[in-house]
Amino acid sequence: MTRLTVPKTYKLYIGGKFPRSESGRTYEVTTKKGAFLANASLASRKDARDAVVAARAAVNGWSGATGYNRGQVLYRIAELLEGRREQFVDELMATESLSKSAATTQVDTAIDAWVWYAGWADKYVQVAGNGNPVSGPYFNLSTPEPSGVIAIVAPQDSSSLLGLVSVIAPALVSGNTVVVVAHQNAPLSAISLSEVLATSDVPGGAVNILTGSPAEIAPWLASHADVNGLDLAGAEQLEWVDLQIAAADTLKRVSGPVVGVPAPSIERIVQWTETKTVWHTKSLI
Repeated sequence: MTRLTVPKTYKLYIGGKFPRSESGRTYEVTTKKGAFLANASLASRKDARDAVVAARAAVNGWSGATGYNRGQVLYRIAELLEGRREQFVDELMATESLSKSAATTQVDTAIDAWVWYAGWADKYVQVAGNGNPVSGPYFNLSTPEPSGVIAIVAPQDSSSLLGLVSVIAPALVSGNTVVVVAHQNAPLSAISLSEVLATSDVPGGAVNILTGSPAEIAPWLASHADVNGLDLAGAEQLEWVDLQIAAADTLKRVSGPVVGVPAPSIERIVQWTETKTVWHTKSLI
């Protein structure tokens, strides 16, 4: 008996769940030669708003976890990615027309990036914080705290999985939650990554992944009053100056477009933090 193929339906990832776009729209994902691979959800303005609501609801829980705990959770993502390594290799070979060795290198580098950022989760505060000298019987301490909800346009040129990980992970390290627009033409690895997140210890809403057109979704995220930061890493082909202007209306912190994939760095962690300075009196005993 001939068995029917069960094609995978690629949905959005919002609030720890996998809804279809509220608009009901989809678009075809093809190889670079035009061969059909799958249908992916085409996210709308309403989907973006729903993702921001989910991200905001998750801020207190995720930012309230200790740095050590967040590091454990991020490391768990790397473990799960390692277990599904071959699936991601196959998806990258199909969507980006990579050789097996090139796809394997990208997956391995993405796993290594999760491990690298996981290691910083309980250490970046010591590097970015300060004990400030003051004249008087006081301690004056500055420590970085998460900004809140970060909206991200993932790199769109190449390296769909590695580019996505390279912008999500540093925002998560310090306790931010994210809404990210995945690689438009190669979104399959992004949705498979969301399945990894859903089965890891990442709380629902901490990461929200939208597929579709960055040109359609990014303006609504840039102008959304409940978004605290805007990462335009993959927006070099968009009217990104207009996005910066829209973000300025609500005083968002903005990171501009980058060429290629952002390399792991402590700067990418610290850029999504706010510095809190407190005073403590010294003991008189």
